[in-house]
Parts: sequence; C-alpha cells; structure tokens
Amino acid sequence: MSILITGGAGFIGSHLAKALHTLGCEVVLMDNFDDYYDPRIKFKRVAALPELTLERVDIGDREAVLEVFKNYRFTHVVNLAALPGVRYSVGRFRLYNDVNTMGAVYLMEGAVEHDVELFIQASTSSVYGQTPHIPFKESDVADRPLAPYPASKRAAELYGHTFHNLYGLNVTVLRFFNVYGPQGRPDMMPLRALSMMLQQEPIEMWNNGELQRDWTYIDDTVDGIISALGKPMGYQIINLGSGRPIAFKDFISTYEEITGYEAIKVDKPSPKTEPLVTYCDNTLARRLLGFDPNTTLRSGLAQTWTWYQSEGHLG
Repeated sequence: MSILITGGAGFIGSHLAKALHTLGCEVVLMDNFDDYYDPRIKFKRVAALPELTLERVDIGDREAVLEVFKNYRFTHVVNLAALPGVRYSVGRFRLYNDVNTMGAVYLMEGAVEHDVELFIQASTSSVYGQTPHIPFKESDVADRPLAPYPASKRAAELYGHTFHNLYGLNVTVLRFFNVYGPQGRPDMMPLRALSMMLQQEPIEMWNNGELQRDWTYIDDTVDGIISALGKPMGYQIINLGSGRPIAFKDFISTYEEITGYEAIKVDKPSPKTEPLVTYCDNTLARRLLGFDPNTTLRSGLAQTWTWYQSEGHLG
C-alpha cells in the first residue's frame, strides 16, 4: 500500500503513521501545522516518527492538494485532517466549511482523478447530536448537528456518497468516539483535566458530571483504521468506539485514583453544543472489521498518565 495520511502530524495521524510504517507500508504525511493548538506539539510528533515523506499542505488549498496527487501514486487515502473543536466552531461556519467539508471534497477529487483504491474519511460521533436513539447506530439519520464542526463533518460524509455514486470511489466513513491516549490533543479533556488537577484549577462538571462519553483508546482506534484500509466496501459508514460510555464524574474519579491528585470540581450547566451522552453501537465494526476495543478506561488513563509524566509535564 502507498498511503496518504492527511493530518499526519495530529494525534491520531501520527499514531497511525507509525503503525503503518511498522507494517511496511509506504506512507506520506500531509499537514499544514495550523495553530489551533501549539504547532510545536505537531512538529515534535513528526520528529519522533521514522523518516517519512512530509508534504506541508493545507487541505483547503485545492491546487496544492491536487499537485500532491500528481507527484505520488497513492493506493489509499486516510483523511484525518480537519479543524476540530465543537465549541470553538460556534460562529465560524465558513471556516469549518472551507476546511472540513471542501478540503475533503478536494481530496476526493484527487483520489478519483488518480484511481485511488480506497478513501477513508474520518468523522465524529458529534454528527449524531442530541438524539433519543441510544446507542448510536450508523442507520440513524444524523441530521441534527449541534454546532458547525459536526455539520461540516456530516457534509463531508455525504459528499463521500456522492463521489461513490458518480465515480465509483470506495469511501469508508469512520465515526470516531472520544479518542484519547498518549500524545493526545492538549485541548481535549483527558489532557486538560490532568493539567487542571496538577495546577489545582477548577474543572467544570457539566450537569454534576453526569454527561457520558464513549472514551476510545488510541491503539484501538488505530487498529480499526488499519483494518478498514484492507476492506474496500463501496460506500460504508462505520462507528469506531468502545461501546462503554462513562460519566464524566467517574472519568475524573478514575484519574484521581491513578494520579493521587484530587480534582477541584465546579458544577456548571452543559453548553448547547453538548449532547448528554455519546454511546457507540460498534456491532457493524466488529462484524466488518473484526474491531475489538479491549482497552479499559483505567488502563488507557494509566498509560496516558505515564506518558504525561515522562514528557515532563510535572515540572
């Protein structure tokens, strides 16, 4: 396989690149090192990888994207590049459309033009919104996004179907559920909570900490992506989550037990962008991909804490 990983300097992208390199795949990374969070973190991730080809390109730049496809012969594309952040996206409709939706379209154009065998489009559990259907199933309509970020990702999913219908492009949409682990994004709660606990800053416990999230460890997520790379299925949407939602208050108490630090907790009402629960029905992933997310929350948080300490975050 010759694989293009967009967002290759990101949390999931860098873990995936390392795993694929170990399997003997030819890997090209694409990233623009944007400053949504500190770009130095992304450069550090890339520096820790084996020597891989890196294209510093913004997926929102159509001509630059198509030029990359001209210079390589990719068999597979994994589009992990996106502007993240559910709450940050509020009021930034055009920006999220330009990057997350149109960027995916430009990549699909390149994939069609250069006969890519399989295009994997990363999506999010946020597309389900506040739904009465629990757990979340791929057959759900997912037409009530709560913020521009999930709306832009849902639009990219729909464009994937259009490209499959018109041009026969194999598109697999993977809906990720709250991925966490070592080298995670600093803006996401698993690392933010650690920082707040250590610095004795108050942690907002929305709805008394009763909000539930389906935390999925990075290694399990990467295993699911790699399995999907070997299975062109026309057009398919697949949930990729642990299937074990955890209340945020239990998430924090687990961290307290692991680290020995006590969190300062402050009750706050949840924002309008936040569903009460994310809960993955991963039956389809288990059947089609052999997906078996076996990392418990305690084990995953313990490994995250070990990495956090090794990075010198305590100093």
